[in-house]
Amino acid sequence: MINVTERRETLLAAAAGAAAIAGSYLVAGWTPSFVVRPIDQTVVNLTPGPIVTATIETLGEAGHLIHIALALAIAVGLFGTVAFAGLRLAARTDRRAVGAAIAGGGSWLLAAGLTGVSTGALGASLPAAVVVGIGWLPSSATPSGGDTGTVRGSPAVVDAVRRRTLGVVAGALGFVAATVVGRRAIASADDPLPNAPRSEGAAARLRELDSASLTVESDGLQEIVTPIGEFYNVDIAEFDPEVTAEEWSLTFTGETGSERTVDFDELIERPAENRAVTLRCVGEDLNGRRIGNAVWTGTPIRPLLESVDPQGDCNCAMLRGEDGYYVQFPVDILAEGFLAWGMNGKELPTSHGHPVRVLIPGHWGETNVKWLSKIELLNVEDDGYWEERGWEGTGEVTTVAKLWDEGITELGDGRIELAGHAYAGTPGVERV
Repeated sequence: MINVTERRETLLAAAAGAAAIAGSYLVAGWTPSFVVRPIDQTVVNLTPGPIVTATIETLGEAGHLIHIALALAIAVGLFGTVAFAGLRLAARTDRRAVGAAIAGGGSWLLAAGLTGVSTGALGASLPAAVVVGIGWLPSSATPSGGDTGTVRGSPAVVDAVRRRTLGVVAGALGFVAATVVGRRAIASADDPLPNAPRSEGAAARLRELDSASLTVESDGLQEIVTPIGEFYNVDIAEFDPEVTAEEWSLTFTGETGSERTVDFDELIERPAENRAVTLRCVGEDLNGRRIGNAVWTGTPIRPLLESVDPQGDCNCAMLRGEDGYYVQFPVDILAEGFLAWGMNGKELPTSHGHPVRVLIPGHWGETNVKWLSKIELLNVEDDGYWEERGWEGTGEVTTVAKLWDEGITELGDGRIELAGHAYAGTPGVERV
């Protein structure tokens, strides 16, 4: 049977675990250095394909919340276990410093081991040490197993210990809440994106598209060019890779006449274009809005492909991103693609693949790999990330036409105007 002291220590350990996660989030934000990220990645990688498919089909985008919640729970459990060990050792030695040191030091080792970032691990270790250090009470101040027949177990002592415990737990939860709110406020106040290199013609292309779009009475209808902040976003992971332009490179490897690696400076010196490209998610449902159009700054991929002399019997390539995503499709289709480093005249945002992503005209969004790092020319066809999980979606997009509720307008002469968007990939749309 668990006695009063053990229940109290379990509650404090859980609070310390939650505080450690919040501390890591405070320091790292929603980045790969956040301690939950490697746990979440492991959960995603170990989940069998049929379960992934069933979850997506049943819950849609809400399925992402399940693996994030599971990763958070595991993280709290891991750091809580370390804190519990600290509390137990503090009780055995009757020394507060021992408990705080074990909780803090153990949390630091765990965080550093998970993320590989030693300084950032302090964000997890300090809150855990504080919760254990403040929450632990010496044996002389705690009730003896709930025996209220002694002075140590008197109702007054029990009540004081309970208040102390609840106060520490409330403080830890308050720290968690303040961290989440504060971090979200910081994220919403991020500096605006700088202009993309070689994007001088993007503004003119944006004006050209705007002037070519139909004029409708509705003010609420989405414009022909989707603002960056409203452009849909779908990834296999919840945490975007952090790759700087200085670190980035693209390697052509596999069945080639000669392998080649291109860095960012070399890429942006190549002939630049500003292309209007529409992306549509293969998982978009009937009334979904996972479709967007932007002006992308970049360079054609064909000259780079030709320079490595693609070979191999299948005439196919596997594209790989820094997030672990990979997709395979024909080299002939890839040759029509575009390596983009800018979006609507601005530097490509991290969430859209900074510093470089690929754009394949007229194909489903999943073929447009973000954080592109490798193009491997293959000798035989191979399954991509989603194909291994039972999905198909690397072909050309299907035609779609949608009338939006906000596009319905009653005109003054009794007529009703309907407005929406249509998309058919590379063939284009003549009329609806």
